[in-house]
Amino acid sequence: MKISIDARGINLYNGTGIGTYTENLVIELLNIDKQNEYSLFWTGTDYERFKKDNSKIIFTSKKHGGFYENYYFPNFINNNNIDIHHIPQNGIGLCDNYKNNCIVTIHDLIPYILPDTTGRRYLERFLKNMPSIIDTAKGILTVSEYSKKDILKFFNHIPEEKVFVTPLAANSNFKPLDKNYCKNYIKEKFNLNTPYILYIGGFSVRKNAKELILAFDKIFKDLKEPHTLLLAGSLKDEGMKLAQMVENLPNKNNIIFTGFIEDSLLPVLYNGAEAFVYPSFYEGFGLPPLEAMSCMTPVITSNVTSIPEVAGDACILIDPSRRQDLEESLVNLLNNNSLKETLSKKGYERSLKFSWRETAIKTLSAYEKIYQL
Repeated sequence: MKISIDARGINLYNGTGIGTYTENLVIELLNIDKQNEYSLFWTGTDYERFKKDNSKIIFTSKKHGGFYENYYFPNFINNNNIDIHHIPQNGIGLCDNYKNNCIVTIHDLIPYILPDTTGRRYLERFLKNMPSIIDTAKGILTVSEYSKKDILKFFNHIPEEKVFVTPLAANSNFKPLDKNYCKNYIKEKFNLNTPYILYIGGFSVRKNAKELILAFDKIFKDLKEPHTLLLAGSLKDEGMKLAQMVENLPNKNNIIFTGFIEDSLLPVLYNGAEAFVYPSFYEGFGLPPLEAMSCMTPVITSNVTSIPEVAGDACILIDPSRRQDLEESLVNLLNNNSLKETLSKKGYERSLKFSWRETAIKTLSAYEKIYQL
């Protein structure tokens, strides 16, 4: 087959879930597949590692996205007899000008399910374009069985065999490191004098970080040893509201917002934590718990949407709408070293079931099946 991929997201969405997904998927496809030919639509630099005997880079501009999506890409695909064209960023950019087989990755339908938690411009574009994207695409990839169920629920006219599940994975830098080194490094960097529990994942309302903060503040007195709650990530909008709320809490000195964290520091943060807590209301996949599990850090997370598909029985699963569940789980885990050790081992073993190579294998299989539809 001749396959083209809109790989612009590797640089345009660098540091986001879509950017990470696109980068790892393309790398692994090129590693495992020496038979098919790949054309990668590209913008920016850092393309040398994607140049293989069976791949070529098609350069575009960071500007004029509409021109490329509506005219340049369809013309290139038609003129070069491309068999499969893959748009990884929720199908954004797919239009009627594509006459060949197009595949889209729909990561989740959060704008349909929790519209108040997404930005206005993205929400409007998503809701306007998604019905056409679903109908135009010959095949749809998604990242979990739960997301597949959502797609079939909101677009119940499409056949189930049109939708393929290709789970995500944690990057290879998320792995067990020297725990004592990581704990001491983080303690010094953030001036901590206690062990810490960690939250990473953004501060949208659907992430439920507010309930984690309030639960931690409530159970602080019940811990055998004082802990600090570290909330990692840039503070904007909802995050600023949470930071202001914390100023009025009794244990505010043990609740720290780290601000922006460089990617290189994330594995150290995970490894140094006593526990990772992720009480999200909705996830299309839920990558942060998997990253923590890959670092042998015990995890408390939600029992809803796609998250149990990732966590299995290797994490403590709680109802994110019940703060009492979160409070009891925090006390139970943080006061029980044996439980922490058990979950760290089970979580790590569970994490080994997910790899970007496996994502690529399932994606390539989907390409072949969709091509034959």
